[in-house]
This record gives sequence, structure tokens and C-alpha cells, in this order.
Amino acid sequence: MLLLLLVAAGVLAGFIGAITGLGGGVVVVPFLALYLGVPIAYATGTSLISTIATSTGSARSYIKERIANMHIGVSLEIGTTLGAITGSLIAAEVYALHLQYIIYILFGLVLFGSSYFSIRKLKMKNFVPGKADWSTKLFRLNGSFIDEATKKKINYHGRRWLLGLAIMFIAGMLSGLLGIGSGVLKVLAMDSAMTLPIKVTTTTSDFMIGVTAATSSGIYWERGFLQPLLIAPVVLGVLVGARLGSKYLVKLNSRVVRYLFIVVLIVLGSQMLLRGLGVF
Repeated sequence: MLLLLLVAAGVLAGFIGAITGLGGGVVVVPFLALYLGVPIAYATGTSLISTIATSTGSARSYIKERIANMHIGVSLEIGTTLGAITGSLIAAEVYALHLQYIIYILFGLVLFGSSYFSIRKLKMKNFVPGKADWSTKLFRLNGSFIDEATKKKINYHGRRWLLGLAIMFIAGMLSGLLGIGSGVLKVLAMDSAMTLPIKVTTTTSDFMIGVTAATSSGIYWERGFLQPLLIAPVVLGVLVGARLGSKYLVKLNSRVVRYLFIVVLIVLGSQMLLRGLGVF
């Protein structure tokens, strides 16, 4: 029964992670820690490996569909990688001092903050590109794709690369600390700071989170926070869910993707915050 629950959690995490760019960790960590009683350190370690699986299962499809922007993803990876190393080292000290409640509270606050900025974005009925700046041409932050939901070609260009890079460092640090793949802030960095379309941000995030999670997982392995018996069934489910999610994203309306993104953040953020405060 436990094995089936782990696989089911993986399928759900992979599906949601693929269509929202979250990486699946926002489902895996709360499910394992809140409902199956797995220690938070092992839940975050399992989440990091499942995040790599999500990235592998969905990013390939998005690159093939030419929605994910490789130039943008690669140019921002230096920030997430350095942040991931920093966050993983901090996490190791938090667990060593038995301050796990901090992880629960921080997890909840991050998800609530992310949902707030996403709700603000809902007021925009259509994608409105920002004004190009020096970084647009230098880092090739432009592109286009066919939106299958509207059958229209969307042209776009990114901007404010330095601001995006700074947020990516924080995203990477939270990835290492919380095991969430940092997809939450990656999406917001590219969506709000760099004014990229939501489908480009979620698909590019899916490509990036695998690299970020792989960086963090090395430190988690060295500290003994990776348990193969937990990881194997979750990763199996994630691979299936990610494949399904990547097929559905191209057909979904962008506002539907954003609504799902917000609901997931609010529900799981509430539960993690309450657990950290000793209520749930």
C-alpha cells in the first residue's frame, strides 16, 4: 500500500510539475512529510531526485515543441547553481541543529509569496512584452512559439537579465534548502522580472530545474539524506506524470495554467506553514 501511495504521489507531482514549471517538489515534500510521516530531511532529498526526473521527462518535449528557450535557461543557470550549493549547505546545518520547523515555515511562506505575485499577474488579460534593454540582444533573450490553445504565433523578448539572475540565485538557494527544484521562483523571475510569456517561463523552468536539483543532491547524498527505497517509487511515478503533463501543457490556455499554479501554491503552502507552527 505504501509503495502505491509513493508511486501515486510521484505521478501527481510529475504532472503538476510539468505543466506549471514547479518541478514537482511542492507536491512530493508536503505529501511525504505531512501525510506519510517521512522526516523532512529525507522528503526534501527525495524531492530533489524526483525533480531531476520531472525535468528529464518534460523538458525534452518542450524543447522539441520549441517553447522552452535554451538561451535564456543556460544564461541564468550560473545563478541557480551557486544558489543551490549555498542552500544545501545551510540545510545540512539546519537539520544538524534539529531546527526542522524552520523548513516547514519557510516552505509555506515561499509558496504564499509566490501565489500573491501570480494572482497579481491574472489582471493582465493578454501577454504584454516589456521594453527591450541591453541584455535582450547580448543574451539572445528573444524568441517565438505557436500557442496551440489560440493557434497564434507569440513573439517575445526578455529583459532585465541581471534582476532575473539575482532572483535565480535566491531560487537556487531555496532549491537546496527546501528540495523544491526552485521552479516557483524561476517561473516568477522570468514571468514578472523578465516579462516573458507564462508558457515560455514554465517550460524553460522545467529545463533548468534538473541542473539545479542535481547540484543540490550531491550534498544531500554526502549527508545521508537520500534513501533509495523512497526515491525509486516516487521517481517512477514522476516520470509517468511528467510525460502526461508535457503533452497537455501545449493544449492548455495560459490562464488555466496560471490558475492551477496558484491553487497548488495556496493549498500546500497553508499545510506546510501550519505544520511548522505546530498546528497541523
